[in-house]
Amino acid sequence: MALENPKKTAKVVVLGDIGRSPRMQYHALSLANSGLNVNIISYVETAPLTEILENPSIRITKLHPLVFERGPKLVRYAAKAIWQAVSLLLTLFMSGKCDFLLCQNPPAIPTLPICRFYCLVTRTVFVIDWHNYAFSIMAMALDQDHFLVRIARNIEKFFGQSSQHNLCVTYAMKEDLLQNWNIVTSVLYDRPPKIFHPISTEEKHIWFLKISQQYPEFASSGQEQAGDVTERTAFTQVANGQVELRGDRPGLLFSSTSWTPDEDFSILMEALQVYETTFNLTNKLPKLICVITGKGPMKEHYAKQIRDKSWKHVKVVMPWLEATDYPTMVASADLGVCLHTSSSGLDLPMKVVDMYGAGLPVCAFDFLCLDELVENGVNGHTFKNSDELSKQIVRWFEDFPVNEKQNKIAERMRRELVKFQESRWEENWNLRAKKIFEL
Repeated sequence: MALENPKKTAKVVVLGDIGRSPRMQYHALSLANSGLNVNIISYVETAPLTEILENPSIRITKLHPLVFERGPKLVRYAAKAIWQAVSLLLTLFMSGKCDFLLCQNPPAIPTLPICRFYCLVTRTVFVIDWHNYAFSIMAMALDQDHFLVRIARNIEKFFGQSSQHNLCVTYAMKEDLLQNWNIVTSVLYDRPPKIFHPISTEEKHIWFLKISQQYPEFASSGQEQAGDVTERTAFTQVANGQVELRGDRPGLLFSSTSWTPDEDFSILMEALQVYETTFNLTNKLPKLICVITGKGPMKEHYAKQIRDKSWKHVKVVMPWLEATDYPTMVASADLGVCLHTSSSGLDLPMKVVDMYGAGLPVCAFDFLCLDELVENGVNGHTFKNSDELSKQIVRWFEDFPVNEKQNKIAERMRRELVKFQESRWEENWNLRAKKIFEL
C-alpha cells in the first residue's frame, strides 16, 4: 500500500509583530486551509487572531527582540540589525525544513538577505509579499539621496530579484517593480476576511453595553428612562422589547492608526477642533465620539494633546481592542477616517479594506494610487488637508441622523460597499496566490 504524500510546509516570516500584521495572518490561514503545515516566524507583541491560535496546522515560532536602550543611535541600530540577522537565521534553520518561505517586505534588512540565504541552502521556494518599499520608509527619516538609503535600496532590489515568486498589493506597485527592478509580480489585493461584515442594531447594542463598562462615553447619558424604554446606551435603547437606535444619539467616528510619522494625526486633530467650533455656531450637529484604535510610538504624544483640549462636544476614546472586538467596533461606527500616507505612494491602507468589509464609508487621505481602492464620492471621500476633512465630517453629520440628502449619499455608498464585499480574502487568495504553493 502506497504511503500518502506528506503535507508540505510553509514558513511565513514577519520581522515584526504578527498580531499587527493582518495580511500575513490571512496568508497563514489560507495556506493552512490549502492543506499545508504553517510555521509563522515573528515577534509576538500582541495576540494574533483566535483562528491562528486554534488552527492545528499553524504554529508560531517566536523571535525575541534585543532590548538596547542606551548608547549612540547608530550603534543601537547596528546592534539591533545584527541581532535580528543572527536570531532569524538560527530560527529558520532550527525550526525544521519547509517547502515554501513566504516573506513580508518591508522590512528588507536583514529579512531578505537572510531568507534568501536560507532558501538557497535548503532549496526552498522563496516568495516575497511586497507591502511597500523599505528604502522609501527609511527615506522619510533620512534624505532620499542619503548613502544609507542608497545602500538599502540596492540590497532590497538585489535580493528582491532573487525570489522565485512575488506578490504585491497594487497594480501601481506591480508596474513600478517591473519597470525599475525587473521584478515580475502578481497583484493580490487586500480584501476583508468574513469577520468584517455589517452588523444588526441588536449586535451594536450588545457591543455598546460591553464597551460602556470600560468607557463611560458609550453609556446612557443618565437621563431618566421614559415609557417602555428598559435598557439604554448612548446610541441604542430597548423600547417595547425591540432594540432601536436613539434619535438623540451622538455621531460615531472611527479611525485606526499605527501612531507613526506616515500618518499625520494632527490633520484629524485640526478637523475635530473645527467640528467643536462649528457645533458652537450652529444647532445642526450632534455631539461626536471619535474612537481611535492602535498602538505606536507617537500615541502618548497625541494622547496628551487630546487631554489638554477643552472640547465639550467632541470626545476622543483611544481603546486597544481585542482582535475579536475590532470588527464589531468598525461595524458600529457611522463614518471612518484613514490618515495613512504611503512612503512610496504604491501601497494601500488595509484599515480601509476592513472598514469597507464592515460596510463603513471612509474619508481617506489622498495619495498616488488610492483610487485603486477609494473612489471619491462613490464609495467614500478623499481629502488632502484638514480643511477638506473637517468639511467632509461636518457635512456627513449635519442634521444627524435625519438629514435625508446625506442619508441618501451614505446609503448609496453602502450599496457600493456591498459590491466590494462580494470579493473576500479567501476567494481572492485562492484565485491569485494558491497556485504558487501547489508546485
